[in-house]
Amino acid sequence: MSKSSQFLQEISQTVKILTTTTSLTAPEPLARKLFAGARVRRLRTSRGLTQTRMASDLGVSVSYLNLIERDQRPLSAAFLLKLAGTYDLDLKSLAEGDAQNLGDDLVKVFTDPRLIGIDIPRTELRELALRQPGIAQALLRLHASAPASAPLPEPGSPGPIAAVLRMVEQAGNHFPVLDAAAERLADDLRLSGGDLNAAAVERLRTRHSIQVRVLPVDVMPATLRRLDLHARQLQLSESLDAASRGFAAAVQLSLIELKTEIADAIAQAGITDPLHTRAATVALGKYAAAALLMPYGRFLQACEDTGYDVELLQARFGRGLEQIAHRLTTLGRPGARGIPFFLARIDRAGTISKRYAPNPSPLPRADPHGSGGGCALWNLHAAFSQPGQMQRQLIELEDGHRFVTLARTIRTTAGPWGSDRPSFAIGIGCEARHAAALVWSAGLDLSGPATPIGPGCAACHRAACRQRGLPPAAAHLAFDERQRGLTPFRFTEE
Repeated sequence: MSKSSQFLQEISQTVKILTTTTSLTAPEPLARKLFAGARVRRLRTSRGLTQTRMASDLGVSVSYLNLIERDQRPLSAAFLLKLAGTYDLDLKSLAEGDAQNLGDDLVKVFTDPRLIGIDIPRTELRELALRQPGIAQALLRLHASAPASAPLPEPGSPGPIAAVLRMVEQAGNHFPVLDAAAERLADDLRLSGGDLNAAAVERLRTRHSIQVRVLPVDVMPATLRRLDLHARQLQLSESLDAASRGFAAAVQLSLIELKTEIADAIAQAGITDPLHTRAATVALGKYAAAALLMPYGRFLQACEDTGYDVELLQARFGRGLEQIAHRLTTLGRPGARGIPFFLARIDRAGTISKRYAPNPSPLPRADPHGSGGGCALWNLHAAFSQPGQMQRQLIELEDGHRFVTLARTIRTTAGPWGSDRPSFAIGIGCEARHAAALVWSAGLDLSGPATPIGPGCAACHRAACRQRGLPPAAAHLAFDERQRGLTPFRFTEE
C-alpha cells in the first residue's frame, strides 16, 4: 500500500471515529457531519498560534476557522488533509479518547450525594467534555478539592427515600383525600366507557392535548415513561405490558388532575425540602394511579367477594400482581377497612426495594437503603426457585405472632432477546387471625406447626436457628475452641 493511500485510509478511519465521538446528541442529519471545534482550538492554542496565523497557514479565512472552532461548520476531508500536512499532524490525535474519559469522569462526579436532584443527562455531560474540555477539567478539579463532608446533610437528617417512607408510615399508607378524589375521577372516566385504561388515555388526549405513544425499545432504551411537553406526548416503552401502560397513563393523569390533593398530602406530612417533595410527588402519583384504576369501594367489595383472591383480582381489574399487592396495603378507610396487609418486594440478593409493614409484621425495620430482606426462612426468598408459582406459608415470630403469607416472582418489563432480565419477588401477608377471610388460607392448620422466622438475623434471638448468618445485635458472644454448635455463634442476652 502506498504512503498516500495509507494516509487517506487513516483519514477515513479518523473521520469515522471523530463522527462517533462528537455526535452524542445530534439529530440524524447532523450526526453524519464531523464537528471537532474544541479539538482544533486546543491544537491551535497548544502551538501558540492565533486564529489569523492558523487561517493563513491553512489557506482559509479567519471567519471560516472561527466558525469551525465554534462548531458552526463541520470539518471537511480537505480541511483535515491540509491540517495534517501543514502541521505534520497525526490525525489520530484528534480522535483520542480524552473526551470520552473526561465525560465518564463527569458522570461519576454527578453521582455525588451532594448533587442529587441536579438532573443532567449523561449525554449532556459527555457533550460538555467534548465541546468545553477546559470547563470540564475545572469542574473535576473543584470536585476533587472540595471537602467531602461540607455540603452533606446533617447526620440523622432523612434523605428523600427515608422521607417518603416516613410519610407513608405516618399515614398508615392511606391518604383519604387523595383516595376519594381518585375515586371521583374514576367515576367520571367510567362515563366514557368501562375500560379505565382506555378512558385515562382518552382523557389525556381530549382534556390535556397529550397523545399517548408507544415507542420501540431502541428509541427509549433507558426510559419506560417520558412526558414530552414540546411534542405534547406521553411516550411509553413497548417493553411495558398492557397493565403497565395503562398504569403509566393513569400516573400522568393523576399528576395533572390531582395535583392539588397530592401537594396537600405532602404538605400535611411536613415535607418541604425540594428533592424530598419531588420524591413524594412521584410516590403519591403512583398511589393516586392505583386508586384511580382500582377505586376504593369497588376494589374492597371485590376483595371481600373473592376472599382476597389476588389472581382473580388481577383478572377483574386488569392489573399486575405488584399493583394488586400494593393496593391491598392501602385499604385503611375509616368505617370501610380492609385486612391490614404487609408487603415486600425483594431481589435475589434480598434487597428490599418496596415495603409496607404495619405492626405487627415479620419485616425488618424500615431501611431507606433497602438492605436486608428479613429472614431467609420466609418463602419469599424461595420464590425465585419456582418462578411464576404462588407459594403460601404459615410463619411465626419469636413473640408468638403468626402470619399467613403469599409469595411469587414478578415480571417487570420485557426486553430484547439476550438482554438482562431483572428478577424480583413480591411477598404479602397478614396476621393469621384474619385467615378465615382469605380464600388462599383454606386447608392450612392455623394451630399446627408454623415456620419459625425472625425480622433478620441481627434482630432475631433464636439460638438454634441453623440458617443464622449473623449474631444478634448487642448480644454477648462466647467462643469455645473445643466445640461447635449448630451455628458458629454462641451468645447470651446478659
